[in-house]
Amino acid sequence: MSIVVTGATGHLGRLVVEKLLETVPAEQITAVVRDEAKAADLAARGVRLAVADYNAPATFDGVLAAGDKVLLISGNEFDKGRPGQHQVVIDAAKAAGVALLAYTSAPGALTAALADDHRATEKALLASGLPWVLLRNGWYHENYTENLAPVLEHDAVLAAAGDGRVSSASRADYAAAAAAVLTGEGHENATYELGGDEAWSFAEYAAELSRQTGRTIAYNAVSVEALAGILAGAGVPGPLAAILAGVDASIEKGELVVSSGDLSRLTGRPTTPLSEAIAVALKG
Repeated sequence: MSIVVTGATGHLGRLVVEKLLETVPAEQITAVVRDEAKAADLAARGVRLAVADYNAPATFDGVLAAGDKVLLISGNEFDKGRPGQHQVVIDAAKAAGVALLAYTSAPGALTAALADDHRATEKALLASGLPWVLLRNGWYHENYTENLAPVLEHDAVLAAAGDGRVSSASRADYAAAAAAVLTGEGHENATYELGGDEAWSFAEYAAELSRQTGRTIAYNAVSVEALAGILAGAGVPGPLAAILAGVDASIEKGELVVSSGDLSRLTGRPTTPLSEAIAVALKG
C-alpha cells in the first residue's frame, strides 16, 4: 500500500509530500510527476517516483495498486479539458482497486466558470464507485501574495470584487488537510469545505499591505469586464482572464466565504492569517 500524490512537483503537491514525510516512511509515498528531474530531491529522500501524464492515459498503467490512497490534484491546463485529464486518474484508480481517491475541488458555493471542471470531475468520481473524498479548497493567500510586484509598483490593489470577502488560507494549510485525510481514518465519502478561519475584504487587504509597507496602498474596485481586459493586456490569455475575473464576481456575491471550520479541524490548528502570508511575501 502506498500513498500516491499526483502533480507532486506542483506548488500544492510538493507541500503535501513534505507534510506526509513528517509521519509516513518515504518508501510508502509515491510522487506522480511528469518530469522526474524536478523530483530528484524527493527521490533522494526515498520517495518512490512514477512518471505519468494526465494527457497520456497509458502512462498510468501500473502506477496505482490495490489498497493505495490517492490524492488527485486538479490539473492547471485550463485549455486541455481538465475533466478528461482527471478521468484518466479515476479510471486508473478504479482498475487498480484503490482504497481511497481524494480530489482537490472548489468550494461548493462557487458558481464561477472556474468551478465547472471541478463539478464535472466530482460527478465522475462519485459515479466511479470508488471510496472518495472531496477536498473543496478555497482560495489561496498565495494567489495574491505571490503577485505583489504590480501592487507595490502602483500602490494599488485592483479587483472586481466590490466589498466581497474571501476565506483564503495558505497552500501549506490545504496541504496539511490533504495529508491528514490521506493518513487518517473515517474520511471515506466525505466532502470538506475548506477555507481560512477569517474572511477578509480587498479594502482590508490593501490596509494590511499599507500597514506592513508603511505606504498608502489603495483598493481600486473595477468592473469584471475591465479586470478581464487589464489581465489580457498584461499577457494573460483571454479565456483565462475571463475565468479569473469571473472569480472576482463570485467573491462579490460571497461565494468564497467558507464558514465550515473544516480546514482548521482537519489540521488541528488555526489557519494561517493573511497578514502572516503578506509578511513572508514582503521579506522574500
